[in-house]
Amino acid sequence: MNIFERVAEHRAESDRLSWNGTFEDYIALLREDPTPAMTAHARVYQMIESFGVEEVGGHKRYKFFEQEIFGLDRSIEKLVEEYFHSAARRLDVRKRILLLMGPVSGGKSTLVTLLKRGLEQFSRTEKGAVYAIEGCPMHEEPLHLIPLELRPEVEKEIGVRIEGNLCPSCQMRLRTEYGGDISKVRVERVIISEDNRVGIGTFSPSDPKSQDIADLTGSIDFSTITEFGSESDPRAYRFDGELNKANRGLMEFQEMLKCDEKFLWNLLSLTQEGNFKAGRFALISADEMIVAHTNESEYKSFISNKKNEALQSRMIVMPIPYNLKVSEEEKIYGKLIQQSDMKHVHIAPHALRTAAIFSILTRLKETKKQGMDLVKKMRMYDGEEVEGYKEADLREMQNEYLDEGMSGIDPRYVINRISSALIKQNLQCINALDILRAIKDGLDQHASISKEERERYLNFIALARKEYDELAKKEVQKAFVYSFEESARTLFENYLDNIEAFCNWSKIRDPLTDEEMDPDERLMRSIEEQIGISENAKKAFREEILIRISAYSRKERKFEYSSHDRLREAIEKKLFADLKDIVKITTSTKTPDATQLKRMNEVIKRLIEEHGYTAASANELLRYVGSLLNR
Repeated sequence: MNIFERVAEHRAESDRLSWNGTFEDYIALLREDPTPAMTAHARVYQMIESFGVEEVGGHKRYKFFEQEIFGLDRSIEKLVEEYFHSAARRLDVRKRILLLMGPVSGGKSTLVTLLKRGLEQFSRTEKGAVYAIEGCPMHEEPLHLIPLELRPEVEKEIGVRIEGNLCPSCQMRLRTEYGGDISKVRVERVIISEDNRVGIGTFSPSDPKSQDIADLTGSIDFSTITEFGSESDPRAYRFDGELNKANRGLMEFQEMLKCDEKFLWNLLSLTQEGNFKAGRFALISADEMIVAHTNESEYKSFISNKKNEALQSRMIVMPIPYNLKVSEEEKIYGKLIQQSDMKHVHIAPHALRTAAIFSILTRLKETKKQGMDLVKKMRMYDGEEVEGYKEADLREMQNEYLDEGMSGIDPRYVINRISSALIKQNLQCINALDILRAIKDGLDQHASISKEERERYLNFIALARKEYDELAKKEVQKAFVYSFEESARTLFENYLDNIEAFCNWSKIRDPLTDEEMDPDERLMRSIEEQIGISENAKKAFREEILIRISAYSRKERKFEYSSHDRLREAIEKKLFADLKDIVKITTSTKTPDATQLKRMNEVIKRLIEEHGYTAASANELLRYVGSLLNR
């Protein structure tokens, strides 16, 4: 790649996006396509939709968020539908502050950063183009030039709605530069940019004694006030506050509830009426989405103060809990490690998953559902099937606690502990046990964890290790099975032949002798028992398999070994059970013979090629599984 060529191409692209004309030209543009005149809330919603939306299990998944936000599909769907979509349709929620409330390191800041970057990108597209009065410090919507009395006719003529008034600066320029002729006012296309302070404002609380309200609303320009003679002259005022610059886009309030009260009162009229007070001017119109974020303790403290009722009523509070899916938590850790300089250290398969299991267990609440423990609940939340429970049970558990996911271990703590394991000198790879050990060591240094919580967390570490032990054994046993897929398919076909004969009260033919035989009950039960199918339930299970085969046949699809998750699990466990002694002897022998050594090398090769291990991590895995099988 030629760096300077790419820079030149980028500059040329920016030049191509520029547009400059009169207000008359802008009206002609709107006659063809009125979308540039959309509100800030509509622009955010259109931006989210432009990345694509898909239906998954009756729920909407917004692709805009999926590269950075993991496991919060339900929260994001609620956020987009109940706030962004409604606000885009000019419903009353657009007159509310969006307050994202959740635990630390839960993704609130990431979500707002995504929205800001998305708006910047969207404003560079034709669909997201933003036009403003040239030279306006607030990048004002040009339609504000139209007098209030004429707006109903214009709205009907070009199919747009006009809200808001000219800022003091544009009012003066219209009189002095253009002689009141709005048709000649220059209009330009602007690109939303946080760095250039166009359409995005960010306010972060600091020392209340030194922080000035001017940070939000702008301030008097003392260098020009003697020239223009009055504080009410727009030329003697800097419209450079965050609320000014966020016009047409998004205003972020970081840790909003830590702000001094005087900063929050400005938001009362801005949210409800779409304007705010600055200097010695009339109310200034602003079209911007206000997004704030805070943690749960700050929010509880805020609502307990009666003085905050007016502002509280102007908020839409959206809980942003921790992710509760193991597979999604694993992606979070993977993303954070990829952003570091430690990518060269090999992380053995299932290591991050084991850490994720621990994290999720700390966030889940015990259910009242009979027979359901936290591990089963964790599996169901992650999309796995659990014997004896259905989709309705999952939905019931998800609705059981409104605050589930608002507490527990945060991803930042776990990634800190993984980092401490990664940074050790001359380390080639780390595995699940290294990470669990680092997490355990870190609990003693975690100041906010009580003694009771520490005991609970140690128990969750033990459960996570138990889950890893099963994964490790399964991986090694699977690698030991020569031509595993072929062996599994053979057993699978044999099982299907037998259950078909059983359900149809018929015989099966021996492939070698061609004699008729009764279905092999012993074989069928040896497979079904692997997944806990009782004697009383075996008939229903076998019939269910045949019904599934019939359904596949009607759709002209072949019923494969992997088509039924529970049957596949049963077949695998049966094969593993038959191989257990071979695995045990081979992995635990300190001086393997030639045959055992050959088998070990084949297994290591398969673990490297098919499962993502290195030679070192594969050898560690074999030693560990050997010790497990000998217990």
